[in-house]
Amino acid sequence: MAQLDTRQKLEILADAAKYDASCSSSGTTKRKSAGGKGIGSTEGMGICHAYAPDGRCISLLKILLTNSCIFDCHYCINRKSSNVRRARFTAQEVVQLTLAFYKRNYIEGLFLSSGIIRSSNYTMEQIVEVARSLREDHDFRGYIHLKTIPDADPELVHQAGLYADRVSINVELPTTGGLKRLAPEKSETRIEGAMAGMKSAIIDTADARTRYRSAPRFAPAGQSTQMIVGADAATDGDIVTRASSLYGRFGLRRVYYSAFSPIPDASAVLPLQRPPLMREHRLYQSDWLMRFYGYQPREVVAAADPSTGMLPLDIDPKLAWALRFREHFPLDINRAPREMLLRVPGLGVKAVNAILRARRWRRLGLDDVARLTVSVAKVRPFIVAEGWRPVALADKLDLKPLVAPRREQLELFAA
Repeated sequence: MAQLDTRQKLEILADAAKYDASCSSSGTTKRKSAGGKGIGSTEGMGICHAYAPDGRCISLLKILLTNSCIFDCHYCINRKSSNVRRARFTAQEVVQLTLAFYKRNYIEGLFLSSGIIRSSNYTMEQIVEVARSLREDHDFRGYIHLKTIPDADPELVHQAGLYADRVSINVELPTTGGLKRLAPEKSETRIEGAMAGMKSAIIDTADARTRYRSAPRFAPAGQSTQMIVGADAATDGDIVTRASSLYGRFGLRRVYYSAFSPIPDASAVLPLQRPPLMREHRLYQSDWLMRFYGYQPREVVAAADPSTGMLPLDIDPKLAWALRFREHFPLDINRAPREMLLRVPGLGVKAVNAILRARRWRRLGLDDVARLTVSVAKVRPFIVAEGWRPVALADKLDLKPLVAPRREQLELFAA
């Protein structure tokens, strides 16, 4: 490998990290360096990249330790057989970069992943060393997210959880068949075993901290994973079902979806075109329905086309479900329970909570609902309100043209 300076390495390895979508920085414990103790904070305002649940922007240095890899996964641009320029940081180079960027107020944390070099254990040792040095040698209190390697020794993965705020282990592909075909060197059993071990450690440590204040923190922001969408034949129904299973079995904070992107010198087994980016967006919306709106996986799957298993691209999954199961509507907004109001297209969690508060004091009309939603036209066919009953709309056989978002031609030079 040719000798590269730090700037050249950073250019290569920051670009190589862009394919990993799971770099959220939410959910961790609050730490700060006020009073002159330590370096960094998990609370300040950032400049780009990741967002906390309250809307704060968190900037992360997102890089790979190296883009060299001994594996030959068909979908990965950094696979062994790929003809890409290679680079590698040492653990101390990543530590110094992180501290230098933080002191210049460029970042507030680190997202570190890596290709596999020499062996899984060796690579995991280098990743852990970065986090250990930041925490112990420099008292860094900012956010750290480590991408762990499931083939590594469980003790090394455990050490990652002691230093990182969040850890993630990628399941890579939604189906077992897809993983065997496109990443034959990876094992679903080992991946899920590592996730199960991480879940147990998180639970055990949380329990220990309730009894002993001196017990160490362990991945306080939990664990996450990522799936590649469109590289294999998995349908949206397959992906939604797998994601729900991962949430339930391993207590994940997030499942991220990454639309497959064609890569240079691609394997012949890969599709020639990337899936529509809207497909990735619809999967995130379906994920939201299960996590915050009370939908069961089978209900989200029911919103997909029965013949293809794919969610519609022109309307969101919530509207697709409502149109497919119109017998549940219209709902009286002054009487319906919260779990059903959350199923009304156009009403979000905040709007439903506002409706529940307001209707304790008076009956709400359509104008009241219009103040809580972006498009009351989307809501009208599905609700009954004071002075409003959608008689004509409820009997209309095809509601979709009335409630689907209108397509508009964007103007390049619009003011």
